Amino acid sequence: MIYLDERGVPRDEVLLQGRRAATGFDRMGIREGDTIALLLRNDFVFFAAQQAAAAVGAYAVPINWHGKPEEIRYILDDAKPKLLLAHADLLAPLRHHLPAGLTVLTAPTPPELRARYGVTEAQSRPAAADLSWPEWCEGFEPWNEPPKRSRATMIYTSGTTGHPKGVKREAATPEQAQAYVKLIERVYGLTPGVRALVTGPLYHASPNAYGRQALMAAELLVLQSKFDPEETLAAIEKYRITNAVMVPTMFVRLLRLPKAVRDRYDLSSLNWVTHTGAPCPKEVKQALMQWWGPIVYETYGGAEVGTATLATPHDWLEHPGSVGVPTPGTRIAFYGEDGKPVPEGEPGEIYMRVPAYADFTYLNHDEKRRSVERDGLISVGDVGYLKDGRLYLCDRRSDMVIFGGTNVYPAEIEMVLTQCPGVQDCAVFGIPDEEFGEALAAAVELIPGAQLTASEIQAYLGARLAKYKVPRRIDFHASLPREDSGKIFKRRLREPFWQNVGRRI
Repeated sequence: MIYLDERGVPRDEVLLQGRRAATGFDRMGIREGDTIALLLRNDFVFFAAQQAAAAVGAYAVPINWHGKPEEIRYILDDAKPKLLLAHADLLAPLRHHLPAGLTVLTAPTPPELRARYGVTEAQSRPAAADLSWPEWCEGFEPWNEPPKRSRATMIYTSGTTGHPKGVKREAATPEQAQAYVKLIERVYGLTPGVRALVTGPLYHASPNAYGRQALMAAELLVLQSKFDPEETLAAIEKYRITNAVMVPTMFVRLLRLPKAVRDRYDLSSLNWVTHTGAPCPKEVKQALMQWWGPIVYETYGGAEVGTATLATPHDWLEHPGSVGVPTPGTRIAFYGEDGKPVPEGEPGEIYMRVPAYADFTYLNHDEKRRSVERDGLISVGDVGYLKDGRLYLCDRRSDMVIFGGTNVYPAEIEMVLTQCPGVQDCAVFGIPDEEFGEALAAAVELIPGAQLTASEIQAYLGARLAKYKVPRRIDFHASLPREDSGKIFKRRLREPFWQNVGRRI
């Protein structure tokens, strides 16, 4: 069974709809290498559409539905899909922003999503002139052609440092497809018979990869329409969940539930939780494992390179702060600003290659793709170092702040700042400074009802970090611009400070 919150449908029903849709895609003229855009919240139809795209050898392109019409139009113009499949309420504000000639299929917005996102019944229904997904699928016989070569979902990078880019992989060889299945099983524990929970949005790489594999391997798969900490605990208890994928922000919110609420739920079935998306503060992970036991796995990589490392719970407890050892066959190297390898143990830009993933390009940006490769390895812009065979992260290279000639990595400061009592969320970044070139600033979101001043936060950090790492400026925000993946759009916070300076660093 597959559940969306508390409503379940048989897996075979979803797969059958996908096979019917594959025939429909083929009749539309969708061929190998074409793209199909999905503007969908978590829903059964998401899985059916991905299965259909894979059957005909097309790329499914999930779109972050939080985007403004202009942002979504950018991806549609870039990906040039043969078809857009969208939930009815998400399509409505886009109708005047769609490329001419684009075929559109409309999926009814299900009741779980209507209740969660305040969608009226009228907004949830396809317009009379629309091609309605359920009725359209029923018009075709199930696809029974031989499977095409495997193509990955085309994930668009989050756009935290510029326009998002589509990561388009070559069709996988049979050997790569087999290695990929084994790798996903290794990092997520998705062996046959597990009971899996997807807490994040399927337009992100990790929940998407996890969900696709769990669709075929799991005895039971639960999709959450939106992450809610107490509802997550309730789902684990109700469905006897064994495996889940999360991001560190979710851990923080779970740990901030009152102890009486946390103790209310039986989580004894849970035995494998993998977290991705961002580094997890040591204190958060330690507290979570004190609560859940040593069941928290950590993986590191990116949409471009795939899953490059894995830290098991016991390995992390022995080497806290590490993101693990390279996955089988993975090569990792580190380079300095001069493009030369750095001495072992010193921070450098991380370059990787994971053999289970076919090579890729950035769609319509081959030059950008070439710029991130060195000696056959790929960089996703992160800085780190290897110690005792384990990878440690410092920061994203693009986030690095140069303060009076000294490199400062904001992630280190953020990990400390998130532990400050009263702080809900934060982002640290560089702003112009006449004396030092750049100075540190922090954007802080407080827990509702908390009372903190900038000087109190600076005192907290000053007691735990070198003086030059304490942000000179602290701004308070009602909420920070954060993706569901847990990543903050630092660009939106940083850009106003640099607009009239005439330089960017």
